[in-house]
Amino acid sequence: MSEKDEKTEMLFIQFISGLYTSTMQHLGKLMNPVTGEIEKNLDAAQATIELVRMFKEKTKGSLNRRESDTINNALANMQMNYVDELKRTEEGDKEKKEEEKKENGPQQ
Repeated sequence: MSEKDEKTEMLFIQFISGLYTSTMQHLGKLMNPVTGEIEKNLDAAQATIELVRMFKEKTKGSLNRRESDTINNALANMQMNYVDELKRTEEGDKEKKEEEKKENGPQQ
């Protein structure tokens, strides 16, 4: 592999890693380094996942093994974590509604 190819591979891996990290922050899995807070934004996470999915499709057939493994593993992990957080959010919303019903008493 030429020096130019190695540099391009590293830039690609850094790009995908940056998108992966951003997604994990949006899922509340990592702290936002700017605010120092754990923040959750599932819409932003989903948008980034879609971006990586599109990028994977557009680069199909032009990636080497390491680049392909990087994008495939990142995308799979982002999707699994997204589904996990979506379920947690839905369960939390359901529990919150049930508690509100208990607090408010029976509706007549």
